[in-house]
Amino acid sequence: MAKKYVPKKKSNATNKKSFVNNNNNNNFSSKPVAPVKEVIVLDKTVYYKNGFTVLDLADSLSKPVSEVIKKMMFMRIMASQTQAVDRETAELVAMDFGYELKDEVLTDLSRIEEIEVVDDPASLIERPAVVTIMGHVDHGKTTLLDNIRHSRVVQSEAGGITQHIGAYQVKRNNKAITFIDTPGHAAFTEMRARGAKITDIVVLVVAADDGVMPQTKEAIDHARASNCSIIIAVNKMDKVGANPDRVKQELADLGLLPDDWGGEVPYCYISALKGTGVDTLLDTIQLVAELMELKANPNRNAIGSVVEAKLDKGRGPVATILISNGSLRVGDVFVVGSTYGKVRAMSDDLGNSMNIASPGAAVEIIGLNDVPFAGDPFMVFDDEKQTRDLAQKRTNRMIKEEHAAKKMITLEEFFEKAEGGVKDLRLIIKADTQGSIEAFRGSIEKINVEGTKIDIVRTGVGAITDTDVSLAEASNAIIIGFDVLQPANVRESAEIKGVEIREYRIIYEALNDIEAAMKGLLDPVFEKQVIGSAVVRETFAISKIGTIAGCMVTSGLIKRDSIVKLFRNGAVIFEGKISSLKRFKDDAKEVKQGYDCGIMIEGYNDLKVDDVIEASLMKEVL
Repeated sequence: MAKKYVPKKKSNATNKKSFVNNNNNNNFSSKPVAPVKEVIVLDKTVYYKNGFTVLDLADSLSKPVSEVIKKMMFMRIMASQTQAVDRETAELVAMDFGYELKDEVLTDLSRIEEIEVVDDPASLIERPAVVTIMGHVDHGKTTLLDNIRHSRVVQSEAGGITQHIGAYQVKRNNKAITFIDTPGHAAFTEMRARGAKITDIVVLVVAADDGVMPQTKEAIDHARASNCSIIIAVNKMDKVGANPDRVKQELADLGLLPDDWGGEVPYCYISALKGTGVDTLLDTIQLVAELMELKANPNRNAIGSVVEAKLDKGRGPVATILISNGSLRVGDVFVVGSTYGKVRAMSDDLGNSMNIASPGAAVEIIGLNDVPFAGDPFMVFDDEKQTRDLAQKRTNRMIKEEHAAKKMITLEEFFEKAEGGVKDLRLIIKADTQGSIEAFRGSIEKINVEGTKIDIVRTGVGAITDTDVSLAEASNAIIIGFDVLQPANVRESAEIKGVEIREYRIIYEALNDIEAAMKGLLDPVFEKQVIGSAVVRETFAISKIGTIAGCMVTSGLIKRDSIVKLFRNGAVIFEGKISSLKRFKDDAKEVKQGYDCGIMIEGYNDLKVDDVIEASLMKEVL
């Protein structure tokens, strides 16, 4: 914040001491010596942070907010004082006022996702690699995961039963590997991207008999964006028609050059169904992990990310946490996303209770205050009161950022919006897990139907409630449910209030229905279609009525509700509507080609013989 310079008040009082001091100078003068002015250098720096609003920018520049808004209008950007300003716009405005823009220095502990942890190298030990398996649908990701998980269960004493917690560990050569179980379906692109952000190695599964497919390319993009090491698992080597050389060539064209071709990407050839080559794949994962030198400090408070979260009927909010550094203990207090909690119990994917979890482990914990989102940051603190305060601070900031996240629009967009209204489709989304909500939300944001937009009123984990129905009624929204309970009393309440509840198990079905609904919101588009023409053979002027044209329909047909153009010598001289259509003395709805008829045109009487009347109708364009 720039310091305001307030000049000191001048004093006319002169005492004896000051007079003597002034006259002790080498150059004695009868004139009083002017006091030395204090020079204050103003801080001309603005510190930018996420969620920076127009009002924040104005405060930092010590300018009225109206002046900043005016400056932005000259830049052809319309924004209110509560809207967020992107960094580029803020920098341009600051420069215009003679200020320099810098990124904010982080001092706020509540911004846990931005805190960079620096450990003493002497305290670091090797940690397990975190692996995500990606690839195109039906290329064998689930089969491979099941094969690896099955070997884990068979070696354990848990009776062959695992619980799905979104992540699990396997042991190989007395070293652990952590696998993140991300969905591979195309609609879960957002969740797959979230999985790549918290992973070290991506195993890209490509079917030897199918080759590179669209989702394969998406997975490569996610892995590269997350700066992960990539291992290629060429699956289905046991199938007839398997062609691993074609797969290698296609992937090499995408920049994944095999190591045996002089590249750096390891290729493993497996059959996930039969288990062939899976051990080699695990060995390759460990070799790549060793080269990456993955290390963590087990003697510090745990930090990590949420892999999956849900609302359990008996246990309350439950979350799977991947620990990236530090150790997590039962009794630890933590901040996660915009909520907080205390670890009351902790278990692995086999359901075994744990008192302590080391770096690289994925554990399911209970004791949360609310259900966090998949991908939310997790951090343990020492003081319980501090965790509550930090969580509240994060909640307040999230609300502020969501409120300020309305996109600034240009003047052209502003006037376009003012001229033609945009139709809203309001949705309330309820699902069994936060991951499903995240995936669905990411998918519907990609639906683009011009003239409409989707407004998500609320999302939540758990059964559909009366509160959801009341909110849907008040906001004119549709409730979308994924694998959630719909109690009978809630269903009856929705029927009485006229609220629509749609239940789905497959995201694509919901996406298709929503796109169709958005298209249904649009006003119908009409175009004029010529249906026929007639030539005036005779005219009859009748007082108090007007001129009736005796016509012969020469093509198509003439309808009573037609829009007409009147042509004379090839030029249009009038456009209007038919006010009367008769066949002999009777009113007619339509007259077909080859028949005579009498036509009166609304508001026009100067009809001439040989004029041509062309009839059209406005028809909806499907």
